[in-house]
Amino acid sequence: MGLLSARNNDGMEVEMTTETLRHFFAWCSVINYVILILWCVLTLWVPGWRSIVTKLFGEADKKFGELNFAGIMCYKLGIILFNLVPYLALRIMA
Repeated sequence: MGLLSARNNDGMEVEMTTETLRHFFAWCSVINYVILILWCVLTLWVPGWRSIVTKLFGEADKKFGELNFAGIMCYKLGIILFNLVPYLALRIMA
């Protein structure tokens, strides 16, 4: 078994190629950006979203904007660091 290989549920050895990793990181990026866009749309254009979240988590209404903005920025930074950078590195290598 090589460095980038593993056994699947059937006991067969499966190679993890750079092509497979590139597809994995590309789809992770797409899925995470869809989640990020949905979060932004809910925050900006759904009027009841703010009251629902403040009732669920009990945060003060004036802190909601700051906390929401910080959460969106942290999530976006995580997508860039953990999805886009590895994807771009694999694109450059191949």
